[in-house]
Amino acid sequence: MKTYLLTGGAGFIGSHLVEAILNNGDKVVVVDNFNNFYNPEIKKRNVAESTKNCYLAGEDIKELAKRVTNDKYKLEYADIRDEKEIERIFSENNFDMVINLAAMAGVRPSLENPLLYEEVNVKGFMILLEECKKRGIKKIVQASSSSVYGNSKTVPFKESDIVDFAISPYAATKKSGEVMGHVYYSLYNIDMIQLRFFTVYGPRQRPDLAINKFTKLIDAGEEVPFYGDGSTERDYTFIADIIDGITKSINYLNNNSGVYEILNLGESRTITLTKMVSEIERAVGKKANLKKLPMQPGDVLRTNADISKAKKIIGYNPVTKFEDGIDKFMTWYKNNK
Repeated sequence: MKTYLLTGGAGFIGSHLVEAILNNGDKVVVVDNFNNFYNPEIKKRNVAESTKNCYLAGEDIKELAKRVTNDKYKLEYADIRDEKEIERIFSENNFDMVINLAAMAGVRPSLENPLLYEEVNVKGFMILLEECKKRGIKKIVQASSSSVYGNSKTVPFKESDIVDFAISPYAATKKSGEVMGHVYYSLYNIDMIQLRFFTVYGPRQRPDLAINKFTKLIDAGEEVPFYGDGSTERDYTFIADIIDGITKSINYLNNNSGVYEILNLGESRTITLTKMVSEIERAVGKKANLKKLPMQPGDVLRTNADISKAKKIIGYNPVTKFEDGIDKFMTWYKNNK
């Protein structure tokens, strides 16, 4: 049995990963600060669902942590920027691996508060790296992002592409994490896989992300903000395929040493904004009331993953068609609205 530290484990991707770790018979300690980037009640529900507990609306987070903690799962209400708390958590556990999903997320919000993004995404990660160095923990999976590619004209995006031209503070912090990770791999022999996620969607998706946000607006008959002419493209990746890529990365690190890899986790198929809206309209059964707006600063024109490296190294194999993923998301949405 392995013991994992999972930061951001109450979030969208993190809560699904909790289920995968527990289903594999391993132990996980979750760190999450339940900040107000979106309603913390959503994360509380995620925790309850991922640990097969009932959700109690308005429950104090510390009480929730006591209620769901058992011999395989522990919830720590903490912030990765809090050096003393992170040191305490490391000192009280014997981790085999750190999986860092905690971050200030979102391209557009990062333009408004870049210093916060640097503090969480760069300093927070470095605090974890320092604890791993100090305690001899040699395995890390780190969440990066497809945003590091910026408006690259080389399509599909390959991990070997030069990514020195970020167009948002968020993207820059994720590139910083990749670079700093390599420093600790090089100097302290910490094996590491950096995963560049491509537009993840599915059950429990954050409410600020397009598919969830658009679904609610279309269902309510409200205006949908539609940026640009609809030709922007995203490589939408279903949550189950992302979890498959993360768990295979974990297994690869557990069975190999001398590892520093950056891997794309996408579907390798692009969907235009217009197509995305039409699929949601189909699933909801209503037409969207579009509010046409200009392109936003920081937005990229397309994301498109070359996943051949991830296929070769970890056996990554996404299987969910976008239309099927939308249907699965819609089932969850109808059961939770």
